[in-house]
Amino acid sequence: MMPEIAMANLDVEAIRAEVRALHFRRGSLAEVAEWREVDAESRANLAIEDMDLTTDEHALFDMLRDEAVPPPLATQIILKLMNHPDADPALAITPVWALR
Repeated sequence: MMPEIAMANLDVEAIRAEVRALHFRRGSLAEVAEWREVDAESRANLAIEDMDLTTDEHALFDMLRDEAVPPPLATQIILKLMNHPDADPALAITPVWALR
């Protein structure tokens, strides 16, 4: 059974260093602008549903956009951080529980 991992108290700068070490095609300025718009809508919807992100979660998603990480890879990074069974085992991202 996988332990429940809260996405709180994240070391966003440690995660950023791992993201920067990954080899991927970064989004263009136009793509990142579009992704930011979609993120803003998603965050607003979560807030309406009383499921607002924590400060650390906001910082994590902001960092992923700052690093121009495409949404499919961002999803895989989040899954790996949470040690989710659907995460790509080859992705060089350390699960949150291991960073503590």
